[in-house]
Amino acid sequence: MSVPAYLDLADPATDPFEVARAAADVIRERTGAERHDVALVLGSGWGQAGDLVGETLATIENTEVPGFAKAAVAGHSGVMRSVAIGDTGRRALVFGTRTHYYEGRGVRAVVHGVRTAAAAGCRTIVLTNGCGGLREEWAPGTPVLIRDHINLTADSPIEGPNFVDLTDLYTPRLRDVAREVDPGLDEGVYVQFRGPHYETPAEVRMARVIGGDLVGMSTSLEAIAARQASLDVLGVSLVTNAAAGISTTPLSHAEVIEAGQAAAERCGRLLAAVVTRI
Repeated sequence: MSVPAYLDLADPATDPFEVARAAADVIRERTGAERHDVALVLGSGWGQAGDLVGETLATIENTEVPGFAKAAVAGHSGVMRSVAIGDTGRRALVFGTRTHYYEGRGVRAVVHGVRTAAAAGCRTIVLTNGCGGLREEWAPGTPVLIRDHINLTADSPIEGPNFVDLTDLYTPRLRDVAREVDPGLDEGVYVQFRGPHYETPAEVRMARVIGGDLVGMSTSLEAIAARQASLDVLGVSLVTNAAAGISTTPLSHAEVIEAGQAAAERCGRLLAAVVTRI
């Protein structure tokens, strides 16, 4: 099915915020919810965690919503869900996948879910991912709060002379809420590489030198777009493997999925409790 020109994110003449508003209109129609309150993006290893957030009241295939595409990564779900947040009467919009920068669809597509969440009424977004850990004490299956990030994509979702302040990009109040739920949570700095190849040992050493604790291929561009949209941001990484040069074994995506399955209950309960308290 061809995409109308005014909804084609790849067309420079398209207003990406208009596409987000069109997507939010479809979500309202399909879910029967005038607004959603919190959005969750489930990254690699987090798929099962979404099931513990609450009762799914409606599901929508990504391909039925303007600007979205089917899941491109194994272990991700190509549907979005409208989920009841306990008995609060509030709703969470749960994205089962994201568009990664390495897919080549452009930064607008990467951050479209964030902008759609804002257009759907969300004021908070939880960004999750699977990543490589740079600290030896973080075993596979360890969730880590993102305190800050380093964006090594050499790109930005912000177009034109819009100068967005990224101080406290990852909302301190939300990190405090997460630690109330799970006092054992540690935190660190996430470094986004372009991907899709894994980092070399030399690149991992560089990430450590510049202040990184976690390495991956997502999240930072979305967080920037969320700040532009005035959303509060909670970032949580699931350490699925030790990064190259720290790990003694070759890296693989299967390892990522396996670690996520092993940590699904802890991560799901963490998300459910945090979302309820937000």
